[in-house]
Amino acid sequence: MEAEMQHLRTLPQIRIHPKDATRQEITAAGKRYRELMQTYTNAIKTLLSVLQRNGSDDGDELMQMLQEFKK
Repeated sequence: MEAEMQHLRTLPQIRIHPKDATRQEITAAGKRYRELMQTYTNAIKTLLSVLQRNGSDDGDELMQMLQEFKK
């Protein structure tokens, strides 16, 4: 999922109308990136809540990374 998001970041996210610069729309890559980002964020939040409920210690490297993501 991260690899696909990284690839989508390199693609154009918005399309600007050639004659009217005030008209913009999101591209298919932009829509897909937004969907993947939401799914990724939800997965991280779920993982974080499960790990915290299970009493994982704060010294754990994974917990430290998840805490950084949460900020």
